[in-house]
Amino acid sequence: MKKVLLSIVALVFVLGAFAYQNQTAIMLALVKYKSANEYEVGPPREIAWKQGPAQSDTPLVDRPPNIILIVADDLGYNDISTFGGGVAGGRVQTPHIDQLAAEGAVFTQSYSGSGTCAVSRAMLMTGRYPTRTGFEFTPTPSGMAPMVARIAQEMDPGKPPMIYDQALDESKPPYEEQGLPPEEVTIAEMLREQGYNTYHIGKWHLGRSNGMAPHDQGFEQSLLMASGLYLPEDDPNVVNAKLDFDPIDQFLWARLVYAASFNTGDLDRFEPSGYLTDYWTDESIKIINANKHSPFFLYLGHWGVHTPLQATREDYEAVGDIEPHRLRVYAAMIRSLDRSVGRINAALEEAGIADNTIVLFTSDNGGPGYIGLPDINHPFRGWKISQFEGGIRVPLFVKWPARITAGTVSGEPVAHIDMMPTLAAAAEVPHPEGVEIDGKSLLPLATGEGADQWDRETLFWQSGHYRVVRHGDWKLQVAARPAKQWLYNLADDPTEQVNLAESEPAKLAELQALLDEHAVNARAPLYPAVLESSIAIDKTLLEPFAEGDEYIYWPN
Repeated sequence: MKKVLLSIVALVFVLGAFAYQNQTAIMLALVKYKSANEYEVGPPREIAWKQGPAQSDTPLVDRPPNIILIVADDLGYNDISTFGGGVAGGRVQTPHIDQLAAEGAVFTQSYSGSGTCAVSRAMLMTGRYPTRTGFEFTPTPSGMAPMVARIAQEMDPGKPPMIYDQALDESKPPYEEQGLPPEEVTIAEMLREQGYNTYHIGKWHLGRSNGMAPHDQGFEQSLLMASGLYLPEDDPNVVNAKLDFDPIDQFLWARLVYAASFNTGDLDRFEPSGYLTDYWTDESIKIINANKHSPFFLYLGHWGVHTPLQATREDYEAVGDIEPHRLRVYAAMIRSLDRSVGRINAALEEAGIADNTIVLFTSDNGGPGYIGLPDINHPFRGWKISQFEGGIRVPLFVKWPARITAGTVSGEPVAHIDMMPTLAAAAEVPHPEGVEIDGKSLLPLATGEGADQWDRETLFWQSGHYRVVRHGDWKLQVAARPAKQWLYNLADDPTEQVNLAESEPAKLAELQALLDEHAVNARAPLYPAVLESSIAIDKTLLEPFAEGDEYIYWPN
């Protein structure tokens, strides 16, 4: 499939009989045709979830905690109202996510593992940096890189051009075979060994074959997002918002279909039974009800609020007359995500297991600039596909009534690499023998038990030549394209406005040495970066690039 799509792109490039401006439309039409006929998609079906015992002689408080990890996709820091924000200037609030935060621990300086999704998800599962796993770049569907590069250059010729390497792209394994190596130990494998029933629902993005699918990486059962439409494009209950200014959006509308699979990776596809966010929540509640008397781990990888922007008509009407249209659809998607969190918390209460269930909520990275909504990461600079605070600062809330006091707040810098060791500590599962874990358990910070012993100072991020370290309150970003260093004191300048790289040479050298040391024994990336995207730091994609704008080249 990968070679077919790359061949389609190459073929259309040489079709001189067609006007140049029509070639992109032709390529997208061919991608859409191929995607629609690539797999047979069957009707919706019932999922036979594994059932726990009908009763237990062990009191709930004496059992290992249940665990539900909820990961939103591309959620902006300002999209939720917990920190005083909310979509459309606060018109759309997130009361259920806010309640989850209020009833547990809030980490006010929480970071994703990367500025893009799959790398963060690998770190959530393993607690390990890409320098150990080699999983450094986010796999993209076949044909996406050259199409996005081409469309972007057509739309804004004044912007620094994207850099695409076709030969490297053709040398990589197919999209489905790019993932987290099977020899990596996931938190799901660790919990399953301890007797947990383990379930995955939704996005995975860590491979679909060769032992890398979720049902091969520790999850007994996996209801996988096999493509990416929330509803069929022409469904009477859907409201779509297409972003004609966004090359990624144009490709996704051509490439994606409405499909799920169950424990088969890419095979045996069928239609979900409703709008994805609600459908996955329905299935999550079934898992909760099936495990009232046995410990379970549910990883709910929501697709919301990633593009393509699609909302139910009910949510679209409920958020009111917000302008522009794409913001209203986006707000409606936030509403559905918030409803999901509320329904899951309510199901836990109704099942009588809320007290000993850990519910974690985070996002895989910050909100993207390519959707053209300037305030989603406010007050932070930058977007998804950058490692400014707007790209990597994410919410992290942890609720566990049996152990965590409501209203707990921690200002320690924490990150996605800490999720695996936190869950392992909560379940009293030992770390895998001989495996180096980079994260630290957050339980001392969340529970207050031993918080004064928590002592980590340094966090790292990396995407090819673009490397970042935070040490104490200081943060250094280093890039080769453009060749630049950005140094900030986040205690004084949390929104990264004043670059101190020239005025603080000693601090610059100190942090550069930490980056160099981190790279000494780094594992090479499993798959090469084939596209470098030029990302404006302070503008959405809707705003034309101008001379003097700060930007970064992001390798992927």
